[in-house]
Amino acid sequence: MAMEEQTDSTTAAPDITEDAATLAGSDDVTRYPIAPGYRVNVRTGPGTKYGIVRTLPYGMKVPVYCQKPGERVTGPYGTSNVWDNIANGQFVSDAYVHTGSDGYIAPRCD
Repeated sequence: MAMEEQTDSTTAAPDITEDAATLAGSDDVTRYPIAPGYRVNVRTGPGTKYGIVRTLPYGMKVPVYCQKPGERVTGPYGTSNVWDNIANGQFVSDAYVHTGSDGYIAPRCD
């Protein structure tokens, strides 16, 4: 079981020039909080071998447009192979997103 690369309050992370409100956007989709105290890497696909697009700031809430199976990851919300699509070509492990479910809460990505 892989553990998603992430940073917590004891590990330095790259600076983010955009604030959480800008990254969150303003559309009317439901947003789910990232686990408190974590800055989670956003990847180009459903696994830790995919490239990092950006790192989410603390306290971020993200939309989940669709989900797809991928690498199994252990995080604060358990172990899961579900990856959440939060923007075009951008995925985070569901193990770091508080969706209130251990399963799928959105359609599967094509």
